[in-house]
Amino acid sequence: MAKKVWQVEKTKYCEHLQETIAIEVEVVYPAEQLPEQSPRVLARRCNKALECNCMEHPACSLSGTNPDVDPVE
Repeated sequence: MAKKVWQVEKTKYCEHLQETIAIEVEVVYPAEQLPEQSPRVLARRCNKALECNCMEHPACSLSGTNPDVDPVE
Protein backbone atom coordinates (compact mmCIF):
# COMPACT_ATOMS: atom_id res chain seq x y z
CA MET A 1 0.00 0.00 0.00
CA ALA A 2 1.28 3.46 -0.87
CA LYS A 3 2.05 5.83 1.98
CA LYS A 4 1.18 9.58 2.05
CA VAL A 5 3.03 11.93 4.38
CA TRP A 6 3.46 15.69 4.80
CA GLN A 7 7.13 16.74 4.98
CA VAL A 8 8.80 20.12 5.38
CA GLU A 9 10.37 21.02 2.04
CA LYS A 10 12.02 24.25 3.20
CA THR A 11 11.74 27.13 5.61
CA LYS A 12 11.93 30.76 4.61
CA TYR A 13 11.08 34.24 5.80
CA CYS A 14 7.60 35.46 4.83
CA GLU A 15 7.38 39.20 4.10
CA HIS A 16 3.61 39.15 4.58
CA LEU A 17 3.65 37.65 8.09
CA GLN A 18 7.05 39.04 9.09
CA GLU A 19 8.16 35.63 10.42
CA THR A 20 9.65 32.32 9.35
CA ILE A 21 7.29 29.82 7.69
CA ALA A 22 7.60 26.17 6.67
CA ILE A 23 6.61 25.09 3.18
CA GLU A 24 5.36 21.52 3.34
CA VAL A 25 4.82 18.96 0.57
CA GLU A 26 2.54 15.93 0.51
CA VAL A 27 4.67 13.03 -0.73
CA VAL A 28 3.37 9.63 -1.85
CA TYR A 29 5.84 6.80 -1.39
CA PRO A 30 5.25 3.70 -3.54
CA ALA A 31 4.18 0.37 -2.14
CA GLU A 32 6.91 -2.02 -1.06
CA GLN A 33 6.16 -4.23 -4.08
CA LEU A 34 7.28 -1.37 -6.38
CA PRO A 35 10.51 -0.09 -4.81
CA GLU A 36 11.99 1.19 -8.10
CA GLN A 37 9.38 3.96 -8.39
CA SER A 38 10.37 7.35 -7.04
CA PRO A 39 8.20 9.27 -4.55
CA ARG A 40 5.73 11.78 -6.02
CA VAL A 41 4.77 15.22 -4.72
CA LEU A 42 0.99 15.70 -4.74
CA ALA A 43 0.51 19.08 -3.05
CA ARG A 44 2.20 22.01 -1.33
CA ARG A 45 1.02 24.03 1.64
CA CYS A 46 2.26 26.64 4.09
CA ASN A 47 2.09 26.01 7.82
CA LYS A 48 0.87 29.61 8.37
CA ALA A 49 -1.80 29.74 5.61
CA LEU A 50 -4.64 30.15 8.10
CA GLU A 51 -3.00 33.23 9.63
CA CYS A 52 -2.48 34.73 6.15
CA ASN A 53 -6.12 34.21 5.22
CA CYS A 54 -7.18 36.16 8.32
CA MET A 55 -5.25 39.25 7.18
CA GLU A 56 -6.84 41.87 4.94
CA HIS A 57 -4.36 41.69 2.01
CA PRO A 58 -3.88 38.68 -0.32
CA ALA A 59 -0.67 36.82 0.40
CA CYS A 60 0.40 34.00 -1.92
CA SER A 61 -0.65 30.89 -3.81
CA LEU A 62 -0.01 28.58 -0.85
CA SER A 63 -2.63 30.35 1.24
CA GLY A 64 -5.03 30.34 -1.71
CA THR A 65 -5.50 34.10 -1.90
CA ASN A 66 -3.03 35.28 -4.58
CA PRO A 67 -2.12 32.81 -7.34
CA ASP A 68 0.38 35.26 -8.89
CA VAL A 69 2.84 35.00 -5.98
CA ASP A 70 4.62 31.66 -5.61
CA PRO A 71 6.80 31.60 -2.46
CA VAL A 72 8.48 28.33 -3.45
CA GLU A 73 10.54 30.03 -6.17
